[in-house]
Parts: sequence; structure tokens; C-alpha cells
Amino acid sequence: MNVAYAHSPAFVRLVEDAKSRIRHYAIDEFLQRLQSGERFILLDVREDAERARGRLPGAHHLAKGVLEREIEGLVPDPEVPMVLYCGDGFRSALAADSLQRMGYSNVASLDGGWLEWNERGLPTTQAAPGSV
Repeated sequence: MNVAYAHSPAFVRLVEDAKSRIRHYAIDEFLQRLQSGERFILLDVREDAERARGRLPGAHHLAKGVLEREIEGLVPDPEVPMVLYCGDGFRSALAADSLQRMGYSNVASLDGGWLEWNERGLPTTQAAPGSV
């Protein structure tokens, strides 16, 4: 795993455990799937302050802190394909694992997240104030 932040060993173990149960895409694989016509709900699970710096085009926002409480209002169909991202792919892996336990069957996490997306110079947009 590419550790962009100084994550604690226990946190890294927790994420690795979650990743053993979920689907996760490298950015190249995600881009290939989009180019081939696959459709996903792209869900930004970062906190509001992180999201204020920008987002991936087309992403909806539901911070990890309220994800389980709010997901059914945003995505009522548990079979809809979703790809979750965060800053580096750690929190989104935990969030994907949690959604699977809630019955969402087609969830994946984007490895590398916002940081790698930006490092590659891929397109981003500014989040409109109050938007989802």
C-alpha cells in the first residue's frame, strides 16, 4: 500500500482486513471501466473540509462519518454499482466494507483516492457549496 499519511499500524491492519473482503480498483482500472461504458455512482466519503478543495467529476458526497446513517436516502437500491473514494483509499475501503455489511452488493473502493488522482493530473471540479 502507498501510505501518503503517517497511518498507525493498527489502522493499516484494519484497512488491510477490510480490503480482503471488498473489491477495489486501481485508478487505471477504474478509468478503463468508465471508458468501456460501465456506470457507477461515484461517492466521495471525505470530510467537508477535504471536499472543499475539490472533487472528482460527477462525484456525490457523503462523509464517512454519516455514511451508514444517510446511504439509504442517497442510494436506496443495494445493487447499484458504487465506487467510493477518500484521500488515499484507506477510509473508502473501510466504508465499502461497512456498506457490504449493510447489504450493498456492488461496492468498490478506489485505491490511491484523491491524492493519486491529483498526482496524475486527472480532471477535478470544485464542489458547489451545499451540493451533494
